[in-house]
Amino acid sequence: MKFIIEARSRARHVVGPIFAAALIVYITYHAVQGERGLIAYWKLTKQVEQAKIVQTDMEAAQKKIANRVALLSNASIDRDMLDERARYMLGYSRAGEIIILLGEKARL
Repeated sequence: MKFIIEARSRARHVVGPIFAAALIVYITYHAVQGERGLIAYWKLTKQVEQAKIVQTDMEAAQKKIANRVALLSNASIDRDMLDERARYMLGYSRAGEIIILLGEKARL
Protein backbone atom coordinates (compact mmCIF):
# COMPACT_ATOMS: atom_id res chain seq x y z
CA MET A 1 0.00 0.00 0.00
CA LYS A 2 2.83 2.34 0.84
CA PHE A 3 4.40 1.52 -2.51
CA ILE A 4 1.28 2.63 -4.42
CA ILE A 5 1.09 5.92 -2.54
CA GLU A 6 4.81 6.55 -3.21
CA ALA A 7 4.38 5.70 -6.93
CA ARG A 8 1.44 8.12 -7.29
CA SER A 9 3.37 10.86 -5.55
CA ARG A 10 6.36 10.45 -7.85
CA ALA A 11 4.15 10.06 -10.93
CA ARG A 12 2.66 13.51 -10.31
CA HIS A 13 6.13 15.03 -10.48
CA VAL A 14 7.17 13.05 -13.59
CA VAL A 15 4.07 13.21 -15.81
CA GLY A 16 4.22 16.99 -16.37
CA PRO A 17 7.83 17.14 -17.63
CA ILE A 18 7.35 14.01 -19.76
CA PHE A 19 4.23 15.54 -21.34
CA ALA A 20 6.07 18.83 -21.95
CA ALA A 21 9.05 17.02 -23.50
CA ALA A 22 6.74 14.99 -25.75
CA LEU A 23 4.96 18.18 -26.83
CA ILE A 24 8.28 19.87 -27.66
CA VAL A 25 9.45 16.84 -29.66
CA TYR A 26 6.13 16.75 -31.55
CA ILE A 27 6.25 20.45 -32.45
CA THR A 28 9.93 20.28 -33.42
CA TYR A 29 9.38 17.26 -35.64
CA HIS A 30 6.54 18.93 -37.51
CA ALA A 31 8.44 22.20 -37.79
CA VAL A 32 11.23 20.36 -39.60
CA GLN A 33 9.52 17.42 -41.37
CA GLY A 34 5.94 18.65 -41.69
CA GLU A 35 4.01 19.67 -44.77
CA ARG A 36 5.05 23.28 -44.22
CA GLY A 37 8.27 22.58 -42.38
CA LEU A 38 11.84 23.58 -43.14
CA ILE A 39 12.56 20.71 -45.50
CA ALA A 40 9.42 21.46 -47.52
CA TYR A 41 10.46 25.13 -47.65
CA TRP A 42 13.93 24.21 -48.94
CA LYS A 43 12.46 21.95 -51.62
CA LEU A 44 10.03 24.66 -52.69
CA THR A 45 12.85 27.21 -52.86
CA LYS A 46 14.87 24.86 -55.06
CA GLN A 47 11.88 24.34 -57.37
CA VAL A 48 11.42 28.10 -57.68
CA GLU A 49 15.09 28.55 -58.63
CA GLN A 50 14.81 25.81 -61.26
CA ALA A 51 11.60 27.36 -62.62
CA LYS A 52 13.35 30.74 -62.95
CA ILE A 53 16.16 29.11 -64.94
CA VAL A 54 13.63 27.46 -67.24
CA GLN A 55 11.78 30.77 -67.60
CA THR A 56 14.99 32.54 -68.61
CA ASP A 57 15.72 29.87 -71.21
CA MET A 58 12.17 30.06 -72.57
CA GLU A 59 12.31 33.86 -72.79
CA ALA A 60 15.57 33.64 -74.77
CA ALA A 61 14.04 31.08 -77.15
CA GLN A 62 10.93 33.25 -77.52
CA LYS A 63 13.06 36.27 -78.43
CA LYS A 64 14.90 34.26 -81.09
CA ILE A 65 11.63 33.03 -82.58
CA ALA A 66 10.10 36.51 -82.46
CA ASN A 67 13.13 37.88 -84.30
CA ARG A 68 12.82 35.24 -87.01
CA VAL A 69 9.10 35.92 -87.38
CA ALA A 70 9.77 39.65 -87.60
CA LEU A 71 12.23 39.02 -90.44
CA LEU A 72 9.50 37.13 -92.32
CA SER A 73 6.72 39.66 -91.74
CA ASN A 74 5.10 41.49 -94.67
CA ALA A 75 6.41 44.88 -93.58
CA SER A 76 10.09 43.93 -93.89
CA ILE A 77 10.82 40.67 -95.64
CA ASP A 78 14.47 39.72 -95.43
CA ARG A 79 15.34 38.01 -98.72
CA ASP A 80 17.98 35.76 -97.17
CA MET A 81 15.61 34.60 -94.45
CA LEU A 82 12.83 34.01 -96.97
CA ASP A 83 15.19 32.06 -99.23
CA GLU A 84 16.46 29.97 -96.31
CA ARG A 85 12.99 29.09 -95.05
CA ALA A 86 11.65 28.32 -98.53
CA ARG A 87 14.55 25.98 -99.25
CA TYR A 88 14.21 24.28 -95.88
CA MET A 89 10.45 23.83 -96.13
CA LEU A 90 10.49 22.67 -99.76
CA GLY A 91 13.70 20.67 -99.50
CA TYR A 92 15.45 22.48 -102.38
CA SER A 93 19.15 23.14 -102.78
CA ARG A 94 21.45 24.42 -105.47
CA ALA A 95 24.01 22.32 -107.25
CA GLY A 96 27.31 22.29 -105.38
CA GLU A 97 25.84 23.37 -102.04
CA ILE A 98 26.80 21.58 -98.88
CA ILE A 99 23.87 21.16 -96.51
CA ILE A 100 24.48 20.75 -92.80
CA LEU A 101 21.38 19.81 -90.80
CA LEU A 102 21.37 20.93 -87.21
CA GLY A 103 19.16 19.81 -84.33
CA GLU A 104 15.98 21.69 -83.39
CA LYS A 105 17.67 23.72 -80.63
CA ALA A 106 20.45 24.90 -82.93
CA ARG A 107 17.91 25.95 -85.55
CA LEU A 108 16.12 28.35 -83.22
